[in-house]
Amino acid sequence: MNSTKEAALLMSSLSIFNGVMNRTVPKAYYELLCAVEKNVFEFSKAWGNFFSLLCDRNCADNFSGCMTQTALYDENAFSRAASADLEKSLPSEVISAVRRDLSAIRRVSLLTPEVILNDYLHRDELGAVANSLPRWRIGTPVQEFSDEDAIIDNLSQFYKRNGCGMFARYRAFIWRDGRIEPVIYPDSISLDSLVSYDYQRNLVVDNTLAFLKGVQSNNCLLYGDRGTGKSSTVKAILNKYYTDGLRMVELPKDRLCDFPLLAEKIAKVPQKFIIFIDDLSFSSEDKSYAQLKAVLEGGLAVRPDNTLIYATSNRRHIVKESFSERDGDDIHHNDTVQETLSLSDRFGLSVNFTKPNKEQYLTIVFHLAKEKKLSIGIEELTRGAERFAIERGGRSPRCARQYISALETELRLSD
Repeated sequence: MNSTKEAALLMSSLSIFNGVMNRTVPKAYYELLCAVEKNVFEFSKAWGNFFSLLCDRNCADNFSGCMTQTALYDENAFSRAASADLEKSLPSEVISAVRRDLSAIRRVSLLTPEVILNDYLHRDELGAVANSLPRWRIGTPVQEFSDEDAIIDNLSQFYKRNGCGMFARYRAFIWRDGRIEPVIYPDSISLDSLVSYDYQRNLVVDNTLAFLKGVQSNNCLLYGDRGTGKSSTVKAILNKYYTDGLRMVELPKDRLCDFPLLAEKIAKVPQKFIIFIDDLSFSSEDKSYAQLKAVLEGGLAVRPDNTLIYATSNRRHIVKESFSERDGDDIHHNDTVQETLSLSDRFGLSVNFTKPNKEQYLTIVFHLAKEKKLSIGIEELTRGAERFAIERGGRSPRCARQYISALETELRLSD
């Protein structure tokens, strides 16, 4: 039996890690290995399809790294058990199958294109085409697969630190159509790029660090004027601490009723999750805020220990209320008022972000201009920033960022 056929058999017989075969690159690679016994047209087509996929994944120079990384992020019985530190409870038969699968994946990832070509049964029919076929480089396996004798221990440690499946691969997620879907390209904003509001931001950071350390922490409401960096603060905290096991799932306001289902899906995952509800507000007619009250405190579905809720709102009390409603004909008016106010009270930590004064606003502008290395005098920068704020209806960190973006474009185009 030649090396290529043996590799195809190894892949087709994967058990615990057979989910790898559903991934695009391993699937195309397997089809290429199987095409070794087919006619020249099927073989050359399989070769081209596989190489094209490697190029799409930017892995033409490191196939082994691509293949072993796919296995690393596979979610299966072993990875789930290891992420919960329960892999030692698995039967010895399962561990043997895992060892066999991992060894097989590592082995087939190191098969060179020259070996596949030499094993092709109809090589002579390819003629000069054989030499012109594009070649990929094997590269090196991911670190966890570098030592074959230690693969299981390495993967166990990886899953304990990072979780398994998509929770190991991604940091940000969104709840959509009853599923948790990864955000492939999350906002990359950092805490260092956020200027001013240090007191407010430190309150949220300290609460998050307590959460990550398993210390008592609170659901958090970030409220205040528009454009003051409430949402940016939450996203920057994720980018700062995702390497410490922090993950984030954005839950749309209109899907608050799905919280018990979402909580059930992440309750046993070892990472810590912030459920992010952005731009939260309700009208007095919108009774869905009662769902959020139950989620925060008082509902039958208990919030898991690995979950906190961070919400942003332009309103301290979240529920809109008019003077006409206060003068309405509600017999138990005080009870109604208390009901609308009780929602915000259920956040253990409320942090107020107000509009910056002129000095704070210009401090943000100067910082951003320095960060972008813009060549402009202080006086001109100040005049432009103030004029821009007046045109936008007021000062805010968002206004400062928009001004610097517009200024950068203007300066770059004038060079």
